[in-house]
Amino acid sequence: MKYLEYTPLDRINDFLSHVNLGERTIKGCLEAYSCKHTGTDKKLSLSLENEIFDYLGKSSDADSSSPVEYLMCRSSRKTLIYLLLSLYHMYPDYDFSAVNAHQFFTEESWDSFKQIFDVYMFEASKEWLDANEGSALLETLYKALDEVVKVAECEIYTYNPEADADPFLEKGAIWSYHFFFYNRRLKRVVSFRFSCVSNLLGEGHLLDDSSFDEDGEIFDGMD
Repeated sequence: MKYLEYTPLDRINDFLSHVNLGERTIKGCLEAYSCKHTGTDKKLSLSLENEIFDYLGKSSDADSSSPVEYLMCRSSRKTLIYLLLSLYHMYPDYDFSAVNAHQFFTEESWDSFKQIFDVYMFEASKEWLDANEGSALLETLYKALDEVVKVAECEIYTYNPEADADPFLEKGAIWSYHFFFYNRRLKRVVSFRFSCVSNLLGEGHLLDDSSFDEDGEIFDGMD
């Protein structure tokens, strides 16, 4: 996997590096990768695929929680490996299990991504408009993604592991999301992770129940 530099992504990254909202800070990061293997990637890719085949050889289709049906498909295995390689490049010291990781990837649509973005990035979007007259943050994000991976052609995945197995989760995190935009034809992946962190913990304050009551309002009506 080769890291790709794109100026439109840099502009958004500069803004999302630290959006201070008083008691909270919004952070975000976009990273683009080519799916062409380097020497190290080839070795790791082979190891991940062997891990998958080993799992398939020991698994039973009768197991309702088993990802066997998904992993039997070659194109699905390749997609999973590309996503995992992206994670390894972002966090080279973290051990991602190929099979277990599959259970944390969920395929999404642009509409479902937009719904999450609109709700959780609402305040950050207002800050963007104040600093950048004209286009909205989501519109700017869409154009940047489209330049790199052609959104209409993308498969979109969200990565949502358990909290104790999440290398992206910072101390004091209130919420966190991680999406991947994968264009099979272009062989490119864009990772977009964004989170909200409490500033109170950083100042030595303890969070009380009222802090979460306020944040809980954004979950109302979302099943």
